[in-house]
Amino acid sequence: MSIRLFDTHTHFDVPDFDEDREQLAYAAKSRGVEHLILIGFLESRFHDLLNTHHFLNGLDLSPQSHFAPGLHPFYIENHQVQHLDSLEQLLKMENCVAIGEIGLDTFLKQHKAPEICQKQKDFFTTQIDLAQQYDKPILLHIRKSHADVLAILKYQHFKNGGIAHAFSGGVEEAKAFVKLGFKIGVTGQITNPNAKKLHQVVHAIGMENLVLETDCPDMTPLCCQASDGTKTRNTPVNLPYVLDGLAQALNVDKEKLAEQLWKNSFRALKLSL
Repeated sequence: MSIRLFDTHTHFDVPDFDEDREQLAYAAKSRGVEHLILIGFLESRFHDLLNTHHFLNGLDLSPQSHFAPGLHPFYIENHQVQHLDSLEQLLKMENCVAIGEIGLDTFLKQHKAPEICQKQKDFFTTQIDLAQQYDKPILLHIRKSHADVLAILKYQHFKNGGIAHAFSGGVEEAKAFVKLGFKIGVTGQITNPNAKKLHQVVHAIGMENLVLETDCPDMTPLCCQASDGTKTRNTPVNLPYVLDGLAQALNVDKEKLAEQLWKNSFRALKLSL
């Protein structure tokens, strides 16, 4: 059985890939990556994001691209209210698979300031409203704010589900997101034996609630990192290593796992298999 993979979170549009995007797309497809999602983070990048989406879908031997624009909480200082109007225009005009990546991020000290926290929450709730209005799932970015994100989703009665990307929470938090209809996104972090919390999460919730992602150009699997510790660019070509790491962590057959993750990805995104 040939393995089919879905990279549910990429930033394959960013300038890191301008020199060799086409070659990497062909290489990813040859390794079983049949689909990928291009994720938004800044309004100023929406144009390039959309151009990359159309470029990939114009290639014969590339993974099929899916378009998910959104305003990322980490860049909250850059976001302006009119950027939400730009997002809504894309939802009206383009075939968007989801809104992402959106959520809350209080990792940096300055993002813990009350006015910044509130601005993040305001942009998050407005984007949830748009997801409800346009019947889209959402792709969540959450750092140091799992309880607040869960509280907002419950308060908004959000029912469209989606993916909790690059999950960094604990077992109970993972179960709470699954209960709300979300799949848990697993990155190259799973290849790190020291990522004990992530290993506990994947065991606790099982393969029926997981999806794979590279989050390229970040989150490079351990086996693909430079031995001298310098930052190594991650690409969709590396997704099979994430599958290998997850199969090893769960001690399950790789082909069986891949088939389950494939189905999970389509369900999370409300796409027809």
